[in-house]
Amino acid sequence: MDEEPITMNHEQQRAILAISLHAAFADGAKHDREREEIRRIAESLGGATGAPDLARLYQDVLLKRFGVEEAAAALTNAGERQLAYEMAVCVCDADGRQSEAEGRFLVNLKTLLQLDAGQVAAFEHTADTIVASSEASVPAVLAGAAAAPVAAAQPQVSEAELDKSILNYSLLNGALELLPQSWASMAIIPLQIKMVYGIGKAHGVKLDQGHIKEFIAAAGVGLTSQYLEQMGRKLLGGLLGKMAGKTFGQLGGAATGMAFSFATTYALGQLAKRYYTGGRVMNTALLRDTFQNLLEPAKQMQSHYLPQIQQKAATLDAGQIMALVRG
Repeated sequence: MDEEPITMNHEQQRAILAISLHAAFADGAKHDREREEIRRIAESLGGATGAPDLARLYQDVLLKRFGVEEAAAALTNAGERQLAYEMAVCVCDADGRQSEAEGRFLVNLKTLLQLDAGQVAAFEHTADTIVASSEASVPAVLAGAAAAPVAAAQPQVSEAELDKSILNYSLLNGALELLPQSWASMAIIPLQIKMVYGIGKAHGVKLDQGHIKEFIAAAGVGLTSQYLEQMGRKLLGGLLGKMAGKTFGQLGGAATGMAFSFATTYALGQLAKRYYTGGRVMNTALLRDTFQNLLEPAKQMQSHYLPQIQQKAATLDAGQIMALVRG
């Protein structure tokens, strides 16, 4: 039997988002570019009708006016507390393995939220499996990998095949964003990394996760900020109001909205195709400008492909997602 929806007011939404922001800054090592992206996302999400004032919340968290203890105390429902912890784990895992500081933050958060040990263990196992699967699919460190420009090369597969692969990854990531499980969004960035790795490999270039993450960040797609944006949309749209145990194949009400991860993934794939075809000579400014130029038409495409995205979301199951990340 499916769990009942969790009905949250603005204060509870605000508390969960505050905990997510605290998680984003837990390691103290976020690049200024990532912090700025998180601020932008907070402001854009706060512009939704009836949403909490997230621009102010961002400042309250950054200036320590709204601490994690206060945010945890505002959550009285067991489902809300579990959801807050799950979102915090997803944010800490956004750029790979947790740092020691992030680990300490999550241990303290578990104590503050007084969570059910069984539910926590089950979720942590799922999250760890996704991270481990991602690391297994693309090398974490590839000996001899270099980010220096190389001679422009024609891909070893046809452009049509590359475009088909990019579209398939985009449809899948759009579908993952529509699922009510908080951990489903954790698979989006690993799949984007896997997509870029495949495009590079098709051009005769093999890079490790570190170089691919640098490429994605240079394009202006933050790893932590991307998770926060996905989670924030789910939470404010009521989709994350469903317990994590809700049956796959049954979408929440927010599934009728746009799957924005489709556009981000599609634009990123097309950017990678141009980047590798051109011999990796784009500087950061050109990468960002090109990505933004590709993003707008990709957003138009996602409207066209939304029925296919919804159909794919309705058929996904947990095992299939793990297999796709693992490769």
